[in-house]
Amino acid sequence: MSHGTDARRLLRRCRSGSLGTNSLRLTGYPYVSIVPFVLDHSANPVLLISRLAEHTKNIGTDERVSLAAQELADDVQARARLTLCGTCQRDERRTELAARYLRYFPNAASLLDLDFDFYRISPVALRYIGGFGAVNWLSAQELSATSTSIAAIEEDVLAQVNCDHVRALHDYCRRKLQLSVSKVIMVGLDCDGFDVRADDKLIRFEFCETVHDAQTVRSPLAVLARECRS
Repeated sequence: MSHGTDARRLLRRCRSGSLGTNSLRLTGYPYVSIVPFVLDHSANPVLLISRLAEHTKNIGTDERVSLAAQELADDVQARARLTLCGTCQRDERRTELAARYLRYFPNAASLLDLDFDFYRISPVALRYIGGFGAVNWLSAQELSATSTSIAAIEEDVLAQVNCDHVRALHDYCRRKLQLSVSKVIMVGLDCDGFDVRADDKLIRFEFCETVHDAQTVRSPLAVLARECRS
């Protein structure tokens, strides 16, 4: 597996990060804030942020940003982490973005009635630290998913799985994570795996190999189901 794939999969496992913007109030100083995010199918972070927020004002003047992300750990320097540098712009496809974003963060629904807008970060480069001595600068092309065709079938697959294969989702949680839950639904599907909401917790399941097109994405789901039944 490449460093780019490892970095992309790390980003998909993260739900929030530290957003660095160039301060409008204090010229020349970086301004860092915490933001939730969801990756789109091209591996671009999507944010829902207020027009009144300091970082949004900064972005309005300078679109250059950085986003640092890492999974939670007691020893932060022992775990993989990355800093993504790119340009952050408002995305007007509100309905399309809201459908996926709210599956991950349903409590954000009320923000859509306020002064919140969607912004998308287009990566330029990123610094990925996979472990001790594993430090690499990666290009946007190395991070990006090879195919985004899964986006076109994501909602159909979610509907089918959440209707006909709920038992399999429970099996995934029980067999893979030794986690017994009362309610579980699939909320996202991409080339690297899928996400479920188990009770109130978001859980990531990764495919062994990256899936390159919509036609073959059902195969690793079937493999996982068979493994859980065996």
